[in-house]
Amino acid sequence: MITETKLKINTDINIISNLPDFTVVKHFIDKNFSISKSEHHGFADIKTIKSLKRFESAIRKSMISYPSEKVEMLFNSLYFAESVSQDYLISLFWNLSSNNDLFSYLNANIYFPALYSGRISIKSTEVQACIKDLQNRFEEIQSWTPITIAETSSSYLRILKKLNLMEGGVNKTLKSPHLSDKMFALFVYWLIAVEPKSNILNSKWLDYSFMEKKSFIERLLQKKFSKVYNVTYTGDNLKVEPIISYENIYDVIAKS
Repeated sequence: MITETKLKINTDINIISNLPDFTVVKHFIDKNFSISKSEHHGFADIKTIKSLKRFESAIRKSMISYPSEKVEMLFNSLYFAESVSQDYLISLFWNLSSNNDLFSYLNANIYFPALYSGRISIKSTEVQACIKDLQNRFEEIQSWTPITIAETSSSYLRILKKLNLMEGGVNKTLKSPHLSDKMFALFVYWLIAVEPKSNILNSKWLDYSFMEKKSFIERLLQKKFSKVYNVTYTGDNLKVEPIISYENIYDVIAKS
């Protein structure tokens, strides 16, 4: 778990938010793919090679970088098998959050508090205030101007919309995501791979299930998942062990 004092802040979300859409991310799963050598397939709105390379760098660093080989196998199984579905977008949300500290910080302090409190919208001014508060504690972003902060705030909300977590124009409203059984099982595998502690009960990543903790535990313990993972729960300790390999879990769940 990244503590606030160890945050590594960059402006990748400003670049990512300007992608025409997230279908282009699928191209980069092939490690030999180079955006500058392509015929700009899917990148028609990006005009220069310099801009293309900026997108390539941000995508590779923040969207298809993985904390472990297990997570890479998990997500690549989904990316190769599916079109740009809601499941695909949710998996991008998870991975972007684990790769980009600023995005994760804004999720923890803006998006999830709004979602779990039942609010219907998030204003750009709220995101700006959050970034300004962070700016006061981090020397590397103290040079950010009000314009940069406003652009970053808008970029954050644009990404949430492109991930289908918000909808609307100027006044964007929150959507209420629900994980299918397939995505819930994949979430559990992702959770235990990215959470460094064996006890996941207080993991910050639990929020990414889009469920209250009590509801998450109740669903986790359902018998239909007993062939997918083993659970040990004692009230203050929650441990999950995978039964199926990360390489095969998507195929097993997708066919069940």
